[in-house]
Amino acid sequence: MSGDLVPQPPDSRMSDADRERLASRLHAAVGEGRLTLEEFEQRLGGVLSARTFGEAEPYVADLPGGPVTAHAAERTELRTVASPLKRRGNWVVARVLRVSAKAGPVKLDFTDAVIPHQVVEIELDVYAGSTTIVLPPGSSVDIDDVELIASPASVKDIARSPGYGRHFVVRGTQRAGRLLVRQQRRFWKWRW
Repeated sequence: MSGDLVPQPPDSRMSDADRERLASRLHAAVGEGRLTLEEFEQRLGGVLSARTFGEAEPYVADLPGGPVTAHAAERTELRTVASPLKRRGNWVVARVLRVSAKAGPVKLDFTDAVIPHQVVEIELDVYAGSTTIVLPPGSSVDIDDVELIASPASVKDIARSPGYGRHFVVRGTQRAGRLLVRQQRRFWKWRW
């Protein structure tokens, strides 16, 4: 069993398999002489009693194997002029995303993204291009503060009020293009 983990949001709950991977990392560290037996016992107890990745990180942060939590910037700016802007797959999402696009489509797919924040704010400044935002299951969205200029907007199969999942607040301006917020579509092996 590998000690490597894909970094997770600090408030995500750990599984027993996650704890076992971190315990393996501690066993390797004591075997290599990086930890004393006393340090090992103390850290192992902390890892085994941790409920979230954030609680477990201090016990393994100074050991080889990479971080267990994803740390995102507070604010990120994404820009494009006359070309598509896309984010998808396993990317770390900042709490505030500023999106500036001129004459190009925007697609932000949060389905497989690492989202360390409960609320994500998206500030749009899009001109002559459509914006598609794909949210993970259980998410909710608020688009009431988006100024639409010659642009339709639609939200498909997404809750409009906050629930237990991540909440996305979209604001800013969408000009001469469409704003669409939806979940990922699936057909057999394909996802889009």
